[in-house]
Amino acid sequence: MTQPKRIAILGSTGSIGTQTLDVIRQHPEDFEVEVLTAQNNCDLLIAQALEFKPNAVVIGNEANYPKVKEALISHDIKVFAGQKAIAQVVEMETIDVVLTALVGYSGLIPTVHAIKAGKQIALANKETLVVAGEIITALAKENGVNIYPVDSEHSAIFQCLVGEFHNPIEKIILTASGGPFRGKDRAFLETVTREQALKHPNWDMGAKITIDSASLMNKGLEVIEAKWLFGLKTEQIEVVVHPQSIIHSLVQFEDGSIKAQLGLPDMRIPIQFALSYPHRLKSDFERFDFTKYPQLTFEQPDMKTFRNLQLAFDALAKGGNAPCVLNAANEIAVAAFLNREVGFLEMSDLIEETLTKASFVAHPSLEDYVAGDAEARMITENLIKSKV
Repeated sequence: MTQPKRIAILGSTGSIGTQTLDVIRQHPEDFEVEVLTAQNNCDLLIAQALEFKPNAVVIGNEANYPKVKEALISHDIKVFAGQKAIAQVVEMETIDVVLTALVGYSGLIPTVHAIKAGKQIALANKETLVVAGEIITALAKENGVNIYPVDSEHSAIFQCLVGEFHNPIEKIILTASGGPFRGKDRAFLETVTREQALKHPNWDMGAKITIDSASLMNKGLEVIEAKWLFGLKTEQIEVVVHPQSIIHSLVQFEDGSIKAQLGLPDMRIPIQFALSYPHRLKSDFERFDFTKYPQLTFEQPDMKTFRNLQLAFDALAKGGNAPCVLNAANEIAVAAFLNREVGFLEMSDLIEETLTKASFVAHPSLEDYVAGDAEARMITENLIKSKV
């Protein structure tokens, strides 16, 4: 790459954000940090800003604005605050790529603004496509914007499709580790604690996505994301549990051939590929050794015990704003579980009940998605209050 790509990282203090900065740290000639944003972690945001010298930073929690402003005022770094500022800063002319690593629904509006401003998107916020996939993909096409997947599974599919875009896909196979409770029955899950659910066997992630992984909702959200990223029908998406997390996903073509992308579970690899595409940059990441993994195993997901995955498939098949409602209900349910207000299995009950009670819109506008998200959150919150 001749000129460094100028990167805006939305959610720079989270797991994906910090690993993205590690990639940039290793390739200072290829990437420059233009914008950093964080919601609450002002200390880490300040430290990142002092190291990478971005053009601007945004702290989402406005109460932390004075502290960030005071720390950076003498370093010629612009400081903004609030959710609207996050959505506006991505429109800066000096940005080439916006990496969206915000958690949950909060990533939707900034991504819309970035696409309308013609910025290329490195997408680590799957909820953007889960909530409003049809609108986002149409908007990206309209503005000539590419969406490069950062999730390891979708990056794997994307990598398998390089050079194959003229060949129709028969199906894709998303792999899932199975999380910390693979093979457990409902009786065990009745007593699962917050601490147990936060111990993922293979990946180091934030709290929300770790709980989603334990409940298989993360895989359900990835199923919905894959539909929009790769233009698939629901029946073209399959999920297989692969406990070793070495094969990140697979594509089967019409001749029966299957391509897979393999590697150690390290998010920096798909992050780097999304930022550097179509080039592959040299890295010093640990290499995979086949002799250390003499067996790679596969099994069907237990969608009767881990009902969230089935609920996601059902919402995708129903279409309209159903995936938006699913996502909103899940975000509230996960927060309640992390706050010890509901049990592990109750999360699925809350999501299912919210899906039955929320208003269904078959052909939603962006405003319908915003309203549907708000309504679903209120329904789920009320259901939780009624159980307490």
